[in-house]
Amino acid sequence: MLITVINANTSDEMTQAIASGATAVAPPGTEVRVVCPPMGPASVESSYDEALSVPGLLASIASGEREGSDGYVIACFSDPGLDAARELAGGPVVGIAEAAMHTASFLGRGFSVVTTLARTCGRAWDLAERYGMRRFCRGVHACGIPPLALDTDPAAVQTVLDSCRSALETDGSDAIVLGCAGMSEWSDKLTAELGVPVVDGVRAAVLTVQSLVTMQLRTSARTDYAAPPPKPYTGLLRPFTLPS
Repeated sequence: MLITVINANTSDEMTQAIASGATAVAPPGTEVRVVCPPMGPASVESSYDEALSVPGLLASIASGEREGSDGYVIACFSDPGLDAARELAGGPVVGIAEAAMHTASFLGRGFSVVTTLARTCGRAWDLAERYGMRRFCRGVHACGIPPLALDTDPAAVQTVLDSCRSALETDGSDAIVLGCAGMSEWSDKLTAELGVPVVDGVRAAVLTVQSLVTMQLRTSARTDYAAPPPKPYTGLLRPFTLPS
């Protein structure tokens, strides 16, 4: 089985951090390939960034299809391009926010999301609503660290830990969802420090895709997720034209 994990930004450092968590949970016989797109923003921390991350992400899906990937993980907590990716991919596609929230809902009566910047909190609430997780999501909290600084700021993990502890006390929640793929490698340390489940969406999504492929389940193409109809694309989007 081949699972392709796509970092939606072009940061090599974050791609390496994502790979650490993604490959750690791969069972024997499963290859996890972690890639970043050939174009796009250095980080995704705004709606503008998210929109411009989608073409590169879809290019990575198309590449994965040519290489025989069985399923995909979108490793960005805003789950950019998820619907479009499901139209393009032959196998299942899971976003890390989607997987993390569902996983956390199995582990307690409510969870808190700890994300990076305050401007991303609204998107996390939107996704909780979309995924039917609003009743479980008790709060979304920003730690104030930009995504790319998670790898370079020596105080970042302590800041995230403090934010998690504050979120648990404020919300009365039973679990934490980490709101950035760049926090992936800290989940075990945070779980040990806090004494509650701390869910990393990267690992949750990899194992979700693994389970779906094992059960021979793929995205239904009956209605909304049918392959997009071929048509011309022009200008910078010409390479995205689909064969008829």
